[in-house]
Order: sequence, then C-alpha cells, then structure tokens
Amino acid sequence: MTEPDPRDDALNTPHWQIDEAAGKDVPRRVVRSLPRVTWPVIRMIWDAAPRSATAIAIMQVASGLAAAFGLFATAGVLTELFAAGPTADRVVAALPSLLLVGGAYALRGAMDIGVALAHARITPAVRRLAEERLYQASLSVELAAFDDARFYDRMHRARDRGLFYIERSADNLVELIGSVLGIVAAASSLGVLHPILLPVLLLAVVPDAWAVQRSAMLAYASMARAVTLDRRVQMVAELATEREPAAEIRACQAEPFVLQEYEVVADPLRDEDIRRGVAQARVRGIGRTLAGVGLAVTYVVLGLLVHAEWVPLAIAGTAVIAIRAATTALNRLVLAANQLVEQGMYVADYLAFLDSARRPPVQVRVIAPPPGQVQLEHVGFIYPESTRPALRDVSLTIDRGQTVALVGENGSGKTTLAKLVAGLYAPTSGLVSWDGQDISEMDRASVADRVMMVLQDPIRWPHTARANVRAGRHDRADPDSSALLGAAIQAGADEVVDRLDAGWNTLLSKQFRGGQELSGGQWQRLAVARGLFRDAPLLIWDEPTAPLDAKAEFAVYESLRALAEDRTVVLITHRLASVRHADRIFLLHEGELAEQGTHDELMELGGRYAELHDLQARMYANA
Repeated sequence: MTEPDPRDDALNTPHWQIDEAAGKDVPRRVVRSLPRVTWPVIRMIWDAAPRSATAIAIMQVASGLAAAFGLFATAGVLTELFAAGPTADRVVAALPSLLLVGGAYALRGAMDIGVALAHARITPAVRRLAEERLYQASLSVELAAFDDARFYDRMHRARDRGLFYIERSADNLVELIGSVLGIVAAASSLGVLHPILLPVLLLAVVPDAWAVQRSAMLAYASMARAVTLDRRVQMVAELATEREPAAEIRACQAEPFVLQEYEVVADPLRDEDIRRGVAQARVRGIGRTLAGVGLAVTYVVLGLLVHAEWVPLAIAGTAVIAIRAATTALNRLVLAANQLVEQGMYVADYLAFLDSARRPPVQVRVIAPPPGQVQLEHVGFIYPESTRPALRDVSLTIDRGQTVALVGENGSGKTTLAKLVAGLYAPTSGLVSWDGQDISEMDRASVADRVMMVLQDPIRWPHTARANVRAGRHDRADPDSSALLGAAIQAGADEVVDRLDAGWNTLLSKQFRGGQELSGGQWQRLAVARGLFRDAPLLIWDEPTAPLDAKAEFAVYESLRALAEDRTVVLITHRLASVRHADRIFLLHEGELAEQGTHDELMELGGRYAELHDLQARMYANA
C-alpha cells in the first residue's frame, strides 16, 4: 500500500496556508492596496508611540527639504566651479555654496539619525501594544469560541503571522515615507532646475524599479507555495528538539521516522528556495543590465542637452547626482511598498480577529448571588461546526449543599454539562438557572466568581509553586499565607512542596535555569490546592484524582467531604466507588440523562449504572 503524499490537500490547507493568487498581478495590487494597508498601521503606530511618530514625521519632512536644498546648493557650487576665471578664484567663489551644501547634508544626516532614534522606540512599542490587544481579545471571548475551527484559525493567523508582520509593517512604513520624500526632493529639484530633466530621471530609474518590483513579486509567489512546507519543517523541529515529545519518541524508537518526515518536507522546501533564488538572481541581472543601459542613455541625453545648450553643464552635473539619489530612493520605495502590501494581508487577519472577538457594549446585568438551587430545564448543546448534539433535553436540579455526581462513559457529555452549570458555555436550547434566574442574564464575572473548577488536565503554570496555587484567586488577600497553606494541606500539596529545592518559591519548569519538573500526580495535587484556595460556593471537580496514587486520592476525597458541608459539589468521575455517598447521581449516556438517583436506588434499578459498577468491581477484584 502506497503511503499518501504528505503534501496532500489536508496538509496544504491549514490555517497558515495563504492564497497563491495573492502573488499575481502585484503592480496593480500594490497601488490599489497601499492606502488600505497603511492606515491601520499608522493608527497602530500612533496609539503605541505618538511622540515618536510625530518626531519621525517632522524629521523626515525636514530631511527631504534638506535634500532638495542640498541639490539646489550643489547646482550653485558647480556653476561657480565651471565659471570662467582662475581655478583658485572659482573655488573661492564656490565657498558660500559649498558651505550651504555641507550645511544641508549635515542637517539631513542629523534628521536621519533622529529618525533612526525615534524609530528604535516605535517598533517595540507597536509589538507591545499589538500583543496586548491580541491577548485581551483571546481572553475575552466565550469558551465555546475555542471549539469553533474558524475562530481558532483566525486567532492563529493573527498570533503566528499578524503580530510578526505588524512590526515589519511599521518598519516598512517608516522606510516608505522616507523614500517618497527622497524621490519628491530629487524630482522637485530637477523640475525647478529644468523641466526637461524629469523625463531623463524616469529613463534612469525605471529599469531599477522594475527589477526590484519583479524580485519582490517572485519572493511573494514563492512564499505562497512554500509556506506550508516551512510550517511543517517547524513542526518537525519541535518534535526533534523539545522536551515534551523526547521521551515518547525514544520509547517508540521513532527517531528515524522524525528524520524521514523532515526529509519529506525539507527537500521540496530546499528546491523551492533554490528556484526562487535563481529566478531573483536572473531578474536582478536583467535589471542591472537594463539599468546600465538606461544610465548610459541618460548620460547621452544629458550630453546632447548640454551640447545643444538647453541645459547648462552645472545643472547637468546636478542632475546626475539627483538621478543617483532618486534611483536609490525608488528602489527602497518599491521594495517597501511591495513588502507593506504583502504584510498588510496578515495585518488584516490580525485586525479581523480583533473585530470578531470584540463584544458589544455590556448592559447592566444582575450580580450573581451564591447559587442556591441550580436547575437545568430541557438543556441541549451543540458544539460549533458539529451536527451531533453533545447534550439533548437534559433536565435536573441540584440543591444547595448537595454533592452530586455526573457519571457515564467517555463522550457522554459530563464535562459539557458541568461547564453549562458553571456558565462557561451557553446552552443552544433550554435554560440554566440559579435560584430561578437565567445565568445568561447575570454578570459573567460575578458568575465565575461563585465557581471553582478542578480539571483532569489542569494548567501547568511555568511559575513558582506559590503562584500555581494562588492562580486560583490571584487577587485574594492572604498576607500570612494561611489560606495558601491550608489549601495545600487539604490537597496533600504540602508534601509536594516540601520536596522542592526552594519550597514555595521553586520555579516549576525545566525550560528555565533552576526549574524543577513535577509528576502528573504532583501537578494534580497543586491543581486541587488551587481550587481549594479559590474558596467558592460551587465546586466542580472533573476527574480530580485520576493521576493520583491511592493515598493522595483518599486525602483529596476526605477534603472534598469536609468542603461539601456548606458548599454545592458537582463531581465528575469514572470511579463509581467514589460516588457511593453522593446525595444524587446522574448517569449520562450519549448526551442524554439516562438514570438518576442515589447509589442504592440505581443499584436496585439494575440499569446501566449497576452494570458499570459491577464491571468495575469485578475488574478490581480480579486485579
């Protein structure tokens, strides 16, 4: 059986793939798209660093004026040097104009240095602001958005490409403005000195402009073809060099497989890079040849104009200097404009993500009280882009102070139901209410404040042990750490911390110097302590003891029983022996509430719960 080509449609159209058609018709696209691309970047620069942006604008205009004045002064110098009279007299006569030339270019140099200094402040400021806005948008969206592939794609395009290209766009915009002013300075100087010199300027710079533009077009078309392969190389690089997959790769003896995957994508990527490089070298060679021919024709035309006495020799000499300056500026302009338009697509992705994540103005809502009775009435839920309901017509009631258990097979909807109870998801049908009040009409922050969740796969914060627990309620006042220590003792996390080199101040990440790594069970103890430190009236525990050993599991359930005295507890577990003492057990099957009752009632019923319980009992007995 032949293995499928790894560059098939499934791998060639992920979120980082771009449209190859974007590389076509670049000249018209540049002109058409440039204003639309530049304004968002200008607004971002202004929001990030208004003073530096103002300074750059003023100094670039001053630099352009200095360049234009310098060309006029150069014409004066050449006029004096070419005038009749002894050589010494010519130099003395040209001294005032020479001083003006020197002053003009000194001013221009000072302005360019000032632009560079201000520019050095802008790029980091733009990056800082862009990152903050992206993270604010990502953190503010509803949880269900992360189950929507389209939203996830937009977010990753904005994060992986948009942030990077906003920085580059800011750099190119500054370069673009400086280049435009440089060309305007040269063209206006020539136009004032003699109008016929403007066509001569075009004759000299057009070949260079074509070569730069064509080279940029080839680069972008190549990127459109190679971006997927490049991304896959990065993915293989992470497998080969990161800590997390290292153990399993070696255990499976998958090292040759990883190298083979690298070869599969790296070889065509290398070939594409070679094709692009050869094509660009060819274009640059043709461009330089045409530029040389154009420059030679320019000098011939200037010579003919001088011979015909249409243009004085001094003005012709100034034109040569202006043409060289304009050629350099035009090359910079074309390159910056092409890059700005290319990068503008990614900037547009970034802005589109911010717009999609932006919420309408929040109306004043009811502040959620500590939940008394939690009620679900005919609740259904369907994940985005899914046709199969995760929950169907679920109705149940949880009273204050009860400990209820959600049990069932994998995929039965237990975790989804718990997130609906916590207000993390909004039902697609039916009603979730606290004390008869629809929680969708309550203030989100106040709803979240009443809930604490301990998940089966908790976050492993790359921070200190103290921060890992305090993250449960980071703004909670605990000056003597009594609440922190109490939560740790209840969860058995104090034993974990006692074994750490620096105790509570130990950095829990091997990616940083001095950091330590924990086992899965140790991480889970910290997660339980984090939930206990949060100290909320509604506890939702989603398989909180799955990675724990028997001793730690017993300690956690003892803590849970103590906490349940004055709190409402929703416990999700596969270990049915752990829910014998729950006030009520709800068994879910394929998204529906199949059975409910106490342990004894469900065992007497002899249904699915009793079957699962007996299977587990026989398994442990055989073990």
